[in-house]
Amino acid sequence: RPRSHALALALCAVSALAFADDALPLEQRIAEIRELNRFVPERALPRLEALEQEARNAPLAQRIEFLNQLAMARHFLGHHPQSFALANELIAIGREHDHAGALAKGLLMQGYSAFAQHRPGEAHRLVWEAERLANTTDDIDLRVRAAISSGESHAEEGNLPIALERLQAAASLARRQGDPVHVVMALNSLVRLYTKMREPEKGFGLLDEALAAAAKAKSPGRMATIKNAEYWLAIDTGQRERALKALQEGLALERSIGAKRRVVVSLINLSDFHLKTGDFTNAASFAEQAVAAVRPLNDRALDATAHLNLGQAYLGTGRLAEGKRQIEIGMAGYEEIGDKPELQTALVEYGLALERAGDLAGALQAYHRERKISNELFERRRQQAMLDLQEKYEGDKKQRQIELLRSENLIKSTEIDNRRLQQRVWWLLVAVFALAATVVGLLYRKVRHANAQLHEKNRELKQQSVRDPLTGLYNRRHFLEYMRTPAPPSGAPGGALFLLDVDHFKNINDTYGHAAGDAVLTTIAARLCEILRVAEMIVRWGGEEFLAYLPAAPAAQT
Repeated sequence: RPRSHALALALCAVSALAFADDALPLEQRIAEIRELNRFVPERALPRLEALEQEARNAPLAQRIEFLNQLAMARHFLGHHPQSFALANELIAIGREHDHAGALAKGLLMQGYSAFAQHRPGEAHRLVWEAERLANTTDDIDLRVRAAISSGESHAEEGNLPIALERLQAAASLARRQGDPVHVVMALNSLVRLYTKMREPEKGFGLLDEALAAAAKAKSPGRMATIKNAEYWLAIDTGQRERALKALQEGLALERSIGAKRRVVVSLINLSDFHLKTGDFTNAASFAEQAVAAVRPLNDRALDATAHLNLGQAYLGTGRLAEGKRQIEIGMAGYEEIGDKPELQTALVEYGLALERAGDLAGALQAYHRERKISNELFERRRQQAMLDLQEKYEGDKKQRQIELLRSENLIKSTEIDNRRLQQRVWWLLVAVFALAATVVGLLYRKVRHANAQLHEKNRELKQQSVRDPLTGLYNRRHFLEYMRTPAPPSGAPGGALFLLDVDHFKNINDTYGHAAGDAVLTTIAARLCEILRVAEMIVRWGGEEFLAYLPAAPAAQT
């Protein structure tokens, strides 16, 4: 705790100095606002607005960073239209000046805004494009932030191996550069990912390093983020006392720097913690504090969550009518902002709470409401999945057509060249037979070369004839020809054939269409090639039938 107070005093001293000394260079003033902006945007925004006229007339690099910080402040305060407009301004500057850093920062901000407005697919695509651009720059801060955002986007889509790779790369880059703020950011995201991956021991292994980096950065806000990550690790591993202590320490740090939104989040987490432990009195107390604290912030999502926790706490203490009223306020908030997944989760918890309180009719009603939203979400996801599959199929189909046309044109061109060359040889033989010995020799070599090319193309066509055009596997005709070929004498006989059939494949075609069926077949073919690496041959035997030949399998196991 003394260390926390020291960090808070240090941040306050830096903030006071920044307010007092307007004679500092613009670049330094923007840099000092950056960390304040991350945790107390309501204090950072007026300072940024005071710099706006000067910053917009500043050199390009300073103007870009100013617009980035102003967009970030607007985003953190929920001013998404203004944040999106500033992101567009960054993108326009990037295109005008061919500045990859400005483009990447603008795309990142657009991704953050899209995610805040419940468009995760669009947000993830923007973040990944921003990461690609960021990696072409020497801006370490941008590259670390883009890698972290990319990793978190992959994690949100369920691709945890790629998410781990991105976040580990961000942590390695941050460690090499030695900036403690970047180290804390990367490690905080890694700890959260390990929590999601159910590998808490790896997360705990990073906590000491993260806390040391936060102390080195003299940032109570960063220390609070690590404490919050520690809370989730501890709660998932059943260490309730450690979880509660981490939450309380994080709340104290957030209050010390005036991070109002983070204070509300910590109060909600404390309320949730006591709900999980069945301490409804304390759960209600922290939820009431959260409701009061979020009111001036005008943050509908946090307000909705605080009311939901308060309602569940009231239900737990027997205040049925008041509990229902608070929960309905919370769900109305989620409906207002269009957050259907959170609304679905809230209805599940609402039904369970009503069931515990003995209100079975109310629990049944909540269940039916949850089922309706669940069906809506399922239908939306199904339609999106169909669109994605169709888009992928069309793209693959066009690419195959392009490759086929290119191959045909190359063969025709080779044939035409060959004919022309042969004609030239004959005309030269007729016209200059007496002097043609040397010339004929040269032209004859060219003919042989052209024929060799034609032979090679024919060989390639023959190779294609033994492959299934959809999956790339060998076809039935090639397998039968292969099996008719006498095998060389060897030791003990061995080998195995595996015939695999895709169950219910007709249902896939009937339900989702042949495009989806083709996508399923190509995916299965790829998986078979990965799994059966020892197979000498993998064959598409029929429509949804595959065959694998393993000549090296011992006879005792066949």
